[in-house]
Amino acid sequence: MSQDSREIEKLFFAMGKANASDLHLKAGSAPIMRIDKRIRRVETQPLTDEAIWALVGPILPEEVKKRFVQTGNVDFAHSVPGVGRFRIDIYRQRGSISVAARRVRFDIPTLKQLNLPPSLEKFTVFEQGLCIIAGPTGCGKSTTLAAMLDGVNHTRRCHILTIEDPIEYLYRDDMAFINQREVGIDVESFQTGLKYGLRADPDVILVGEMRDPDTFETALQASETGHLVFGTVHASNAAQTIGRILDLFPTERHDPIRQILAFNLKAVAVQRLLPGSTQEARMVPAVEVMFVNPAIKKLIRDGADEHIADVIRGGKEEGMQDITTSIHQLVTSRLVSRATAMEYAPNPEALEMLMKGIVVGGSQGGILR
Repeated sequence: MSQDSREIEKLFFAMGKANASDLHLKAGSAPIMRIDKRIRRVETQPLTDEAIWALVGPILPEEVKKRFVQTGNVDFAHSVPGVGRFRIDIYRQRGSISVAARRVRFDIPTLKQLNLPPSLEKFTVFEQGLCIIAGPTGCGKSTTLAAMLDGVNHTRRCHILTIEDPIEYLYRDDMAFINQREVGIDVESFQTGLKYGLRADPDVILVGEMRDPDTFETALQASETGHLVFGTVHASNAAQTIGRILDLFPTERHDPIRQILAFNLKAVAVQRLLPGSTQEARMVPAVEVMFVNPAIKKLIRDGADEHIADVIRGGKEEGMQDITTSIHQLVTSRLVSRATAMEYAPNPEALEMLMKGIVVGGSQGGILR
């Protein structure tokens, strides 16, 4: 480590100490860290444009410096022994330099440590097919996927290939061996990374985000040809996940896509983060879980997505649960306060009934006490 590079690495050490996920440097502002999803300013003097360049310049490879001068935006990776690896984006805004550095983690939590439903372990034992983790931005989808993949890594002899933007966790080979490719650094896009990645003989594939029809169609093809594929979608429940996928395609293709989904989709988990009630669990996930059983297959094929929620509510024995049940379990486990649960519940009335011991039944919609 050069003398000049130590100043920026002091900030990286501070990130590790504070368990910060991101660092932002902007002219006219003190350094900013993101800790537990919240923005925190470092108590120091505001940075100038020159000060920011003095911080990041010494760790920039020469070819990256040239690319920044030409384009005004570069991505690169930098490792700090004892702290970790950082994915760094340097860009221009309003004529000044700004920096966003994300900490790439080695310590991958387990599903149990994340307070996730035990039924999510079933995602890791499928031999082939498509598994989707859905939810809004910042809800912990990448962490859940990392826990799932590391579960595969510790239990199955196979080749795992990931295509990510950005890489957020670094895996250590165990029973499996893992290759990680980063969009913008190792591959041009998710679609090209997936297309050429299929030639690398993978058994399990992670596609960070399926945001366009080409990527999703390639992922479906991979799941059809014997691969286990994990991907993410922005959706608020399992039924909406199907709709979000169909929205990627023109209307005339919806029926054939439904047929392919009914055959190859194995499971969907939709999660959101709620403020926890303990110091050990400051943010906890509420998760809807859907496994594609014969009833779900038929609903997907027939375009009757509005009935999926009923099957999920009646599928407890298969490991399914809706978001209301999940939030109720968090309250029962004292991981989330009752007030927080009511604030975040998509259906507060249903949650209130559940807390009183009144359960809405499955596909018949009956009331049970």
